[in-house]
This record gives sequence, C-alpha cells and structure tokens, in this order.
Amino acid sequence: MRFTCEKTLLQTMITITSRTVAAKSPIPALEGILIEAGEQLQLTGYNLKTGIRTLVPAEIQEEGDIVVSARLFNEIVRRLPDEVVNVSTDRSLITIRCGASQFQIQGSSPEEYPDLPSVEFQNSISLPQRTLMSMLNQTLFAVSHDESRPIHTGELFEVEDGTLTIVSVDGYRLALRREPVTSGPNCSFVVPAVSLNEVAKICGDIDEPVEIVQGSQHIMFKTGSVTLISRRLEGTFLDYKHSIPTSNPISVTVDRRQLIASIERCSLIVTEQQKSPLRCTLENNLLKLQTATALGTVYDECGVVSNGGDLEIGFNNRYMLDALKAAPEDVVQLTLNTPISPCVIVPEEGQGNQFLYMVLPVRLRARA
Repeated sequence: MRFTCEKTLLQTMITITSRTVAAKSPIPALEGILIEAGEQLQLTGYNLKTGIRTLVPAEIQEEGDIVVSARLFNEIVRRLPDEVVNVSTDRSLITIRCGASQFQIQGSSPEEYPDLPSVEFQNSISLPQRTLMSMLNQTLFAVSHDESRPIHTGELFEVEDGTLTIVSVDGYRLALRREPVTSGPNCSFVVPAVSLNEVAKICGDIDEPVEIVQGSQHIMFKTGSVTLISRRLEGTFLDYKHSIPTSNPISVTVDRRQLIASIERCSLIVTEQQKSPLRCTLENNLLKLQTATALGTVYDECGVVSNGGDLEIGFNNRYMLDALKAAPEDVVQLTLNTPISPCVIVPEEGQGNQFLYMVLPVRLRARA
C-alpha cells in the first residue's frame, strides 16, 4: 500500500474515526484504525457497537490495507509538519514520511478486523447538519444513565407526516424537539446516546444534509465523507404523548436568562455532598427562590408574568438549569398545576412548538 495526502485532511479524518475505536478490547485489532487504499482511501474505527468510516482525499499509488494503532497513528500525524504525508507499507511495517520526519511502526493484519455491520434499507430521513446537531444538543442531556432500563439510554426518533420528533427521558425529566424533515413512511427507532454524542460532534453548523438510514438492527448516519453506523436499542420506549400534561392551569412567562441567573445563585451552596431542593414560591408576578444546606441559606427572586395562580413547588436545581440552558428561545413559558405535578417548559405563546421540556418536582418538607 502506498498513498499521499495533505496532513491536515488526514489528521481531521483520523480524529473523527478514532472516536469509535475501542480503548480496550479482547480483539486487539479494534484498538486500531483500519486503513484501506483502493479506489478511495478509507479509515474505519469500530468498537462492536458503533463504527465510523471516513473517506480521505488522497493520491493512491498502490492499493492495500492494514490496521494501525489509533492512538499512535493519531499522535504521529498530529505532530507532523503541515505538508504532504507519504504512507507506505511493507508487509506489517508502516512507513510515514512528511518533510524531514520519518516513522516506521508495526501494523497488523486487516483480516483480524471485524466487518462493519450492513444496514438493510427500511426507511430514510434527511435534514441539515445544523438542524440535527441542534436537536441532539437540546435533548441528549435528559438521556438516562440507568443500565437497568437500556431503552432509555438512547433517544427515540419518531417520524410522523414529515415531522421528526426526538425524545429523551431519564425518569425525572423529558426533553423533546421537533423539526420538519424529508422522509419516507412514518417510522420510529431508538439510537444509543453514546452514538448520538458522536453524531453531534460530526455535524457542523452548516446546511449540508445528513441522511439517516433505518435498518432492521442498525442505523446509519451519512454526511459528506463520514458514515457512522450504530446498533438500534430494542424495547418499549416511554409513551411520552400520554406522559406530558396538556391542561396545566398555571402559566408563568419568564426571561430565560434571568431565571438561570437566579437559580445559579441559589445553586452556589448546593453540592453533591450538600443536596437540597430548590423551593419555588409563585406569588402574583414574582417567583421567589430559596434553598438551604449545611453551608447556609440563599434567597433570590425573579420577575415573571403569571396568570395569577399561586403555588409552592420544589425542583432539583440542576434539572431546571439543564432544561433552561437548552431552550432555544429567550422567553419561555412554564406551565404548572400542583406541587406534585410536572412542570412543562415551552416557547412563549405564539413562538411555535419545536421544543418542550418536562421536569418532575421534588417533594418539599414542611416549613419549620
């Protein structure tokens, strides 16, 4: 095998591919990157759950393939001068030349590298990279980390009548984003959050499309020269449509940044060791925030526009902050009912229904 390519292009694709390389594996080849020089130069990283394949613009003088340590290959190329890189192999020995620098390292046989799974086409969805990245960044924070319910360690993708809805839940909160997409028939599937985190990193703030191909056991995300394949999660996802309250009578409109600032001030005395719910008291057009731990007490308040309902309710401060920071609108509406009913956060009335967050309250102790 022998090829040449620009150092910057090679480095970029090695970095992307390395994201799904196994850090430790009983199959040593999976700790490496599979380099394939044929009609095109391909790099593959795979950990038996998620795989990434990238195409690198290169001039191929001699076809071939080999597996190279991902960590070492990445470090070598990263430290090379910004010139053309020449890579060649002699059996299992890889020679990397760039400018005055030359490395010779051991590779391994590509026969030991498992094939990426094939994705049997069932359906496809297409949307801009910036849109998918936004949808993932605004929902992934609410994915469950509880392995006893693996279906909720991923996100639900649901397509109905040309609208994609992405939903995540963790038992305490729910995040939802909707966007119109180009798609085939209605469908739904669940993708592991660990794979979607990589998809979000691959996507850029550009309009270039991402094609999502649904297979029977796997999902493929393809954009430009990068393809990511992930297994699907199987099981019954939460029936989110019947979990979201539709008739909360108390409505509070608030500037998102002001409320975040108030909660962050109250959070200064809340730590992993010193936990305490955020006591929220709604009176007329004022939201009073209080918390107390062994470190001290905090009182703060935030001006709101309320429909007149009074309420005292408790929340986990971090869950509220996560939801408010992810909200894409500057003004949001909180709808509430009772001290034990979920709080629903949506855009200010009239701003559309692209996002929705639901946070469960925390029971408050009676005041002394």
